[in-house]
Amino acid sequence: MSDWLLYLLSASALAFAVSSWWGVRKLKALHVRSAVGGDAHDTGLGLQRVAVVLNPIKARSAEAKAAIQRACLTAGWEAPLFFETTAEDPGFSQVRSALDCKPDVVLVGGGDGTVRVVAESLAHTGVAMGLIPLGTGNLLARNVDLDVYDLHSNVQTALFGQQRYIDTGRMGIENSRTGHSSEHAFLVIAGIGMDAEVLADTNDGLKKAVGWLAYTEAGMRHMPGRRKKVSISLDGGAEQVRNIRSVLFANCGLVPGGIDFIPQAMIDDGMLDVVVMSPRSAIGWLAMYAKVIFKHKGNLPIMTMYHSGKIVIKCPEPMPTQLDGDTSGEATRLSVRVEPRSLLIRVRAQRPM
Repeated sequence: MSDWLLYLLSASALAFAVSSWWGVRKLKALHVRSAVGGDAHDTGLGLQRVAVVLNPIKARSAEAKAAIQRACLTAGWEAPLFFETTAEDPGFSQVRSALDCKPDVVLVGGGDGTVRVVAESLAHTGVAMGLIPLGTGNLLARNVDLDVYDLHSNVQTALFGQQRYIDTGRMGIENSRTGHSSEHAFLVIAGIGMDAEVLADTNDGLKKAVGWLAYTEAGMRHMPGRRKKVSISLDGGAEQVRNIRSVLFANCGLVPGGIDFIPQAMIDDGMLDVVVMSPRSAIGWLAMYAKVIFKHKGNLPIMTMYHSGKIVIKCPEPMPTQLDGDTSGEATRLSVRVEPRSLLIRVRAQRPM
């Protein structure tokens, strides 16, 4: 790689890190629009039965458990039931056990992976989910305007806040080479291509040290990769063949750093926002970065966006996939769809206008 390109990539990495840090500091100023369109409503409940799916290895998990217990005791409710995830089971059996107890609300204490697993089982049940963000990204919590650093406030919202229905996404993954197939839910952004490569190649030690900024380092290393040919069909329409680096399927658009990656994405509009990224050089990456940061409305041939309820992608060779920041294996075929207003979640009480 030529020296000028290395300097350019290094400069863009520094710019991303600085602007993203500034975005965290100015999150409310940057993210001025709401990611949800519909109104929240009161729970209509007095006494509540509370179940909690908790990742015990997360920082502040013990503090969260004590705060939930204290809040339920103060409210005069029965003691909450806790179900702790394990390395072998990230929450599938725990949320099933929680639902067996007929709760009014299931609180989720953990990161994006735990939230996604629990939401997959709660969708279409009518049982509310309360968010106690304890992870690095906490993407869903950010998109529904929770303060991810205020544990006490999030416990109060999860137990006593209002609630609203949001959409969930479903992604079917098929790999013709291995014969493997599976289907999973996602809440924020799923994808295929470079985004999944970056997630798989992010240094865990660096992530623990600097959080989501660790993805920048891995992203810079993967920028020089080649584009790959795929076919894309939207809402059952004709297939279009594209050379891509990544395709993202967004249920909502706010990502760490206070960056509103897809300003038009709404979490309750019954549609997914599809972003096809196909840069061929560092200049292309910088152009896309500038478009996102400055919210430029002009079209870029290397970054096209679509609004769709169902997407099918076929790949001649297996490509990596991801769901809300967790890698999910390789696929030669993806079938992605939205399930409108399928999940009930607790949110902060809306202030009167």
